[in-house]
Amino acid sequence: MQFSFEIKGLDRLREKLKKLPGVTEEAIHDGEEDVMDQAEAYAVEELQKSIKYSTGELTRSLRIEVKLKSTGEIVGRLWSNDPIAVYREFGTGRNGEKSPKITPPNVTLTYRQTTWFIPVDKVDLDLTAIYGMQKIKIHDKEFYRTNGQPARQFLTPAIEKAGRDADEIISKRIKEALSENL
Repeated sequence: MQFSFEIKGLDRLREKLKKLPGVTEEAIHDGEEDVMDQAEAYAVEELQKSIKYSTGELTRSLRIEVKLKSTGEIVGRLWSNDPIAVYREFGTGRNGEKSPKITPPNVTLTYRQTTWFIPVDKVDLDLTAIYGMQKIKIHDKEFYRTNGQPARQFLTPAIEKAGRDADEIISKRIKEALSENL
């Protein structure tokens, strides 16, 4: 006994299966961009609630990037091109060294161990009122005396928080892409 049958739509199925890797890769890339946008939003939110006096320069300095590595891995990055971001994230001086913070793997931080002085006439704000820096007078000139500032992380917590949302965000993008393209 011999049976024969015909599968209808097999050519269409094959075409969809050929498109599947490209559609999913693009969806994952777009999802990673969404995750990085969310991380940036969390960082801005943290800055806005923790900075008393700001020009917005640090917030405007935030950058995101999503790249496809040669290994096929899609990697997102959030960073600031403003050096103040590093000082804020990890602190400065002895105060920064003592303060609690999350340090990335394979990063060694070095902190200045001596006190330093900031001429009062070179700063537009009252650093005593803002940061509690002591004012002293040396040869009729006033200075703020500091042992640095504690870490006030905003990037690391933002990346961690967005990372907790990543699976859901990327899954949503993949589902949307599959329903639109296949």
